[in-house]
Amino acid sequence: MASAPPKASASYNAVIARFRGVTVQVVGDLMLDEFIWGRVERISPEAPVPVVEVKSESIRLGGAANVAHNVIALGGKASVCGVVGDDRAGHLVLEGLRQVGVRTNGLIRARNESTTRKTRIIAHQQQVVRLDREDAARWHGRAAARARGFLLANLWRSDVIVVSDYAKGVITPPLLAALAAARQRRPFRLVIDPKRANFPYYRRPSLITPNRDEAGQAAGFDIRDDATLERAGAELLRRWEAEAVLITRGEHGMSLFRPGLPSRHFPTVARHVYDVTGAGDTVVATCALALGAGASLEAAAVLSNHAAGIVVGEIGPAAVTATQLRADLRAFGMPLPRGQQTRRRGDTARADR
Repeated sequence: MASAPPKASASYNAVIARFRGVTVQVVGDLMLDEFIWGRVERISPEAPVPVVEVKSESIRLGGAANVAHNVIALGGKASVCGVVGDDRAGHLVLEGLRQVGVRTNGLIRARNESTTRKTRIIAHQQQVVRLDREDAARWHGRAAARARGFLLANLWRSDVIVVSDYAKGVITPPLLAALAAARQRRPFRLVIDPKRANFPYYRRPSLITPNRDEAGQAAGFDIRDDATLERAGAELLRRWEAEAVLITRGEHGMSLFRPGLPSRHFPTVARHVYDVTGAGDTVVATCALALGAGASLEAAAVLSNHAAGIVVGEIGPAAVTATQLRADLRAFGMPLPRGQQTRRRGDTARADR
């Protein structure tokens, strides 16, 4: 079922060069990812569990914050719209975003609320356990309404809007309905990374990127083979009124569906898979930049496939750079032609970042 990716004549180099001229507004659930790194040499005498000797700790941006970080690392411009608590974790998310160059004027700090925090304990390059600190129902009141108001007031300041939905409360049915209505009145690029809670409410995206399990859940049946994959792609195009659906399929790569066109299938390019955490964030960020840079959906799929292949080779959420992306394309025998950098008017972006 595999089909070949677009040839190098599509000039991926030119697309990557234009990332620097693309502005992406990311709206969604912001999180803090914490990592405790250690080693295991014995089992606890208290219970049959490993004893982790802690060696170091680190923090990273997670959720929608990781999407914005990936946009910046790839050379684009990013701003975030979302909610964090007025706590230490929220402060760290805010400072982390500012340090990497993400604009935070759409970030709302909610009093008496806690920021979503995920703590992973890693030993010998493997995750031992994950601790989640979050509320079951979040941001459905004034803070979420303020975030929605900011987004709608600033829709036209960005080249692409990304919805990064982690089902933590920022992405609500009213927000999705407002985006669909606004896009019907005046089209703009809208890319969505979906979650099950909002499956009934996504409408009219330029591109939506469910993984295989999410696609099956949304379509109403399991994706077991090529036939059910094709059925799911067609059903999601219809149900979500989408211009395109990109189903990410883990070790099987990605599949792109568009109304009235044959599906396209892109085999995985991951060489080592250590951790899939954050791979979806990288996919949606790369697709948004590629579409904002004027690339085709096929080229966006190829670039995001390679970017995801880099991320899953690392532990925890990571931000892929333009340099890494070009190197990975070369390593897989997809040379990047020179002298074909047809830039948009007024774009003076360098090829590198």
